[in-house]
Amino acid sequence: MTTTTPTEQTGLIQPFPAIEPFDSGFLPAQEGHAVYFEQSGRPDGEPVVFLHGGPGSGCGPSHRRFFDPLRWRAVLFDQRGCGRSTPAGHVEHNTTANLVDDMERLREQLGIERWVVFGGSWGSTLALAYAKRHPQRTLALVLRGIFLARKTEIDWFVYGLGRFLPAVWDGFAKLAPEVHRNDLLNWYHSAVFGDDRALAVRAARSWSSVESAAMTLTRPTAAGNEPEPDDIILAKARIQLHYIASYGFLGEAELLHGLDALASIPVDIVQGELDTICPPQTAWALAQALPHSRLQIIPQAGHSAFEPAIASALISALASLPCRH
Repeated sequence: MTTTTPTEQTGLIQPFPAIEPFDSGFLPAQEGHAVYFEQSGRPDGEPVVFLHGGPGSGCGPSHRRFFDPLRWRAVLFDQRGCGRSTPAGHVEHNTTANLVDDMERLREQLGIERWVVFGGSWGSTLALAYAKRHPQRTLALVLRGIFLARKTEIDWFVYGLGRFLPAVWDGFAKLAPEVHRNDLLNWYHSAVFGDDRALAVRAARSWSSVESAAMTLTRPTAAGNEPEPDDIILAKARIQLHYIASYGFLGEAELLHGLDALASIPVDIVQGELDTICPPQTAWALAQALPHSRLQIIPQAGHSAFEPAIASALISALASLPCRH
């Protein structure tokens, strides 16, 4: 394991200019899900697949900007129930194994033999699950803000963030009846899937408020952002709670075991030093389990991929991969 902690934040690499996809569509519907995908950059470029976080967040135009359009054929897709995939917020036949299968269907449909897998937060979870199952299809891993779906990590998110955000967390906890405050995860899960729509929307907004507040500890929210519509915020919360309450449909510490299959795959890990959503100890544990990996701890940076120093490190990690043209 190589660990670096940059001390200078001058000369940061900027994201590439905004770009439109050259191709988009849907995977053939399977098990009730139609999965949206798009491709941008160079049609004959080196393939890289982008895995969004959340779970439940979806992809956006800014995500294309991590990839040099003169080098990469960037494939982005909205995971089941997310973004432009339909039906929104649908959790039937929606597990980590289903998402890994969708990635393989997408790779095959696009005629890609092997690709770089790039993901942050929940996207790092999915990236590792995919690479362990399909190492022969994985050219390299570029990971950010590591999340391994272990109970300690989820307990930290539900309860530990209150140490940094006492006012936000107090409102989050008090939405649940007092008798349920020792089991907020399951109460929120029940609330967003319940028949009381008004409560479901309130719970969805409350659930997302903790993550939003933690994200902006190091990256202030842009002024004038409009609240998301009820249907969108509810769909996101349902997907996220569906996965979080099931610990990512992974066994405890499953992603830290059986990593020998990744021994020949380059792995870059970019981690914010002040990431309160996915604390650095998780990235450290993954790097220890992958001795050949490169771990970068970014000073004074939090969770967001769009913090300038984190974005710069991610783009640099991609640029450092051997060119295969």
